[in-house]
Amino acid sequence: MEFLDYTHNLWLVAASLSISMMAGFTGFSLTKGIAGQTVVMRKLSVTLAAVALGGGIWSMHFVAMLGLQLPIPIYYDAMITLGSALVAILMVGLALLLLHFYPRTPLILTLAGAVVGLGVVAMHYIGMSGLQLCRAVYTLPGVALAVLASCGLNIGAFWVAYGQRRPRNILLGTVCFGASVFAVHFAAISGTRFVAEASLREIGPLIGNETLAIGVVLSSFVLCGAFLLSGVTFLTPAASANAAPAPASQEKVPAATPTTPPVLRIPYEQNGQTHFIDASDVAIVRAEGHYTLLYAGSERYFCVWSITEAERRLAAGPFVKSHRSYLINPAHIVHFERRKDNGICHFILGDQTVTTPVSRSRLPALREALGL
Repeated sequence: MEFLDYTHNLWLVAASLSISMMAGFTGFSLTKGIAGQTVVMRKLSVTLAAVALGGGIWSMHFVAMLGLQLPIPIYYDAMITLGSALVAILMVGLALLLLHFYPRTPLILTLAGAVVGLGVVAMHYIGMSGLQLCRAVYTLPGVALAVLASCGLNIGAFWVAYGQRRPRNILLGTVCFGASVFAVHFAAISGTRFVAEASLREIGPLIGNETLAIGVVLSSFVLCGAFLLSGVTFLTPAASANAAPAPASQEKVPAATPTTPPVLRIPYEQNGQTHFIDASDVAIVRAEGHYTLLYAGSERYFCVWSITEAERRLAAGPFVKSHRSYLINPAHIVHFERRKDNGICHFILGDQTVTTPVSRSRLPALREALGL
């Protein structure tokens, strides 16, 4: 068996890396801040992000394949090529559903990264099976290296991007994700050999490099548009910081600011549906990772708000922030215990006694709310 020699077009290799970076930034940015959206809007955002990330993985792969230069002409089976793109999108979509519809625990972060890692490998080898006039020959160590590298690198990328949803984490996650997809492709290629075949294996319509290049360019153009749109919201400037000062002679008339009505009901997720509970019935709002838990009677409910968002939305309500991780309703406190430099609040919820800490800096506000 005689293996074909091959080289790479360095310009297309660089283009494939830029596409994977662009896709990572687009997907991670589209899902930023969707925790406060309705279930329907979150599903839409996840769908768009899955198309951006999965389509970017596919685009990167085929731009890199266009940069693979063999001594014979090659074609691609159109149906297999389309199937590889759909696999990437579906696997990324599954990972994003885990991240945005379940508590973001270390297990979920690891599982989501592993799902995307397997999706990248599956997309790569399915796409390679569509080669015509040429057959790819794999080795077990090469496949094992690709699988391990893909899962490991993507798990790391999702830990970085979703450990904290700050702009810095999104940028670092973008770099990690783009580099991981890029590295996995070339790790898999390094363990692959190519053999010329005498005839076409006609499974579906064939597409040549020129047609494939047009398709990849068009998909990349769509990703560029999403990149620009998400970049607008990602780098939102503070209007007050950049506003020019008004002339001294100009009379300043205070603008009427609408009063934000107090939040009377708090949303929570249960059995895949969004329900609401009266704020007055909730005794404690406790931070749980990027989300919160609501304590009401003997029940605990999962709320998609972060503790920061809950504090903002409930600012006009009955709650007092007693600790960086707790908002408490003074009406439900049955006993307050003052200690040397902090305190403890006691609640009777159902048949259990639950305590919450009160930090030193929060003592005055809580004592005022309790009339002490």
